[in-house]
Amino acid sequence: MATAFELTRPEHRGLYDVTVYQMGFRLGGKGASGRGPSGRIEEHGLHLWMGFYENAFRLMRSCYGELRRNPRTCPIATFEDAFAPAPVVGVTDRLPSGAWEPWVAQFPPGKGMPGDPLEERNPFSVAGYLEKALALVPELLRSANAGRAAPTMPGSEGARRVGASPGDVLGMIERILRYGQLATTAAVFEAVDLLRTALQSLFALSPRDSVEGTLLRLLDAIGAVVRRELDALVGGDMGLRRVWEVVELILCIVRGSLRYGLVFHPDGFDAINEYEWSDWLRRNGASERSLDSGFVRALYDLAFAYEDGDVRRPALAAGVALRGALRMFFTYRGSLFFRMQAGMGDIVFAPMYEVLKQRGAHFEFFHRLRNVKLSPPEAGPAHVRALEFDVQAEIVGGGEYTPLVDFKGLPCWPAKADHRQLVDGERLEREGWAFESHWETRRAGEKTLRVGADFDFVVLGVSVGAIPHVAPELVERAPSWRAMVQNVKSVATQAFQVWLRADAQELGWNRPGPVNVSGFVEPFDTWADMTHLERVECFEEPVRSIAYFCSVLPDVAPESPDLPAIARAYVRDNVVRFLDWDVGWLWPAAVRRPGEFRWDLLVDPEEARAGAPQRTGAARFDSQFWTANVNPSDRYVLSLPGTIKYRISPLDMTFDNLTIAGDWTRSGLDTGCVESAVMSGLLAAHAISHFPPLEEIIGYDHP
Repeated sequence: MATAFELTRPEHRGLYDVTVYQMGFRLGGKGASGRGPSGRIEEHGLHLWMGFYENAFRLMRSCYGELRRNPRTCPIATFEDAFAPAPVVGVTDRLPSGAWEPWVAQFPPGKGMPGDPLEERNPFSVAGYLEKALALVPELLRSANAGRAAPTMPGSEGARRVGASPGDVLGMIERILRYGQLATTAAVFEAVDLLRTALQSLFALSPRDSVEGTLLRLLDAIGAVVRRELDALVGGDMGLRRVWEVVELILCIVRGSLRYGLVFHPDGFDAINEYEWSDWLRRNGASERSLDSGFVRALYDLAFAYEDGDVRRPALAAGVALRGALRMFFTYRGSLFFRMQAGMGDIVFAPMYEVLKQRGAHFEFFHRLRNVKLSPPEAGPAHVRALEFDVQAEIVGGGEYTPLVDFKGLPCWPAKADHRQLVDGERLEREGWAFESHWETRRAGEKTLRVGADFDFVVLGVSVGAIPHVAPELVERAPSWRAMVQNVKSVATQAFQVWLRADAQELGWNRPGPVNVSGFVEPFDTWADMTHLERVECFEEPVRSIAYFCSVLPDVAPESPDLPAIARAYVRDNVVRFLDWDVGWLWPAAVRRPGEFRWDLLVDPEEARAGAPQRTGAARFDSQFWTANVNPSDRYVLSLPGTIKYRISPLDMTFDNLTIAGDWTRSGLDTGCVESAVMSGLLAAHAISHFPPLEEIIGYDHP
């Protein structure tokens, strides 16, 4: 969709005639959402936007600016209406007693807003990140030593203030190391100050290896103090322990960046993508306590980074993890996170659809791609000569399908197709045709598009898991494509949403909110309070709170037409067990006793219409929403160690008239999120039109 948006920009003066072919009845892939009973929003999972999503936010600001909705008739008319800051973030840790305890923080606003013009052309550098990370350490130490003054260090006072020469700074560091002046916690303040100054001077110092060796020795000395503090806090003050864990992780990142030469390496963070994230941290001094902290586990949860969906096998490429963590915490603008003010389909894909229609783009829904057909090997440079589709349903009157519906003045995607627009729609609905299922093979017809007659260029926007099914000729012809589908893996995900009669405080949540929490107990490690969506839904009975949960899903059965039903039943069992036994750690008032969730808290859309309770006990959960995302294109693409090099860039021209787009491609961020998807789409547009310029894709030219 980002590619279509770029190619239809007015600047191109109609040069590109764009048609989007879409399986089923709605756009968005993993980001698609729909409106179900009582106009409730039903998502594939939890979608939050991070404050460093520069390209994605810039695209949406452009989209809403061009859409020009009337604020008097549409509740979400502008970009400012569509996204709201979500600065309250939490992680959880398991106490020695076995209880789970959340730790919640409110992150301060970042300067400006994502999508604003950058003050510098490319403000990202490894040295800059390390400087920002080290600047955080004194603040953390002050919070850990509240009420205790930090004594100054002899011979090093004010090094940064008076602009000491690089040689002077190194001399101060050598004196600290020689005389063991890091014997106290407070002394770390001045040592970190010197370290920051030395890092700023590193480019000017020679020989570089000698300087880095001195800095590594200082980091080792600081790390020894941190480990001593952590050892003293085993079983003690959890708040203090978390602070020291963060300090240790920051020091390990700085140490590893120096030890592996990332400041000067031409590949930047990609130089360590062969390593697994936790293993790389461990190699650089991280303790097992810090590696098992909620902060580290939350990063894995955020990236669904569990091989084969097995939470006992966390796996994340170190370079991707480091880049993502540094971008997340040190380059966010506006807010660490943003919440969409309706479903992702309503906020992102409905406006994009409307703008693209206004620009003259065409949409062919209910087209399932069956085969990408290549030119024969003897016909010169390889290119796509045909696209073969199953037509899943035909439109009454032969026109275009109208996909959007209105809820409270907001254009939205429904959760089900509008069978009234389909030929034999009543029969298709009665027979249960599943238009969005990979295993639904029934069709109303076939269609073949041919190069030269029907298209010139193809943007393949399916996910990597679908490529062997829809483009086997590409995999067979090109070794790079074969290596990609063999090595770039994906994982199924599970999610559920509940609508409740009690607000978060009444459920027992006694910390700041609305919050999103990760690092919690499996099978649902992430929770977000999404109560703000109630105002755009249409429940007849008051809804006091809305909660979204998600996590990875193990492969519960082999691929077959029965898999969706098997996986859905598996997820339902997970949810019931989770609500009975685990959610009480977050919402103690939501359970009568361990193992007994208060099922009467759930709002059943049918009850208000029927005027009486329709279900009791755990059966009430059947009125809520849950999903098992097992379709090949719905699975989350992993960033496993050793696999990033196999991702193909949209700029790759192995096939003359084909490019690819999706968060699974080589985009510069290389992790599964909307920012990666947009960056990939911009690269695909550049491959076709040489626009936008590569330097305008923020973060593409990144360390």
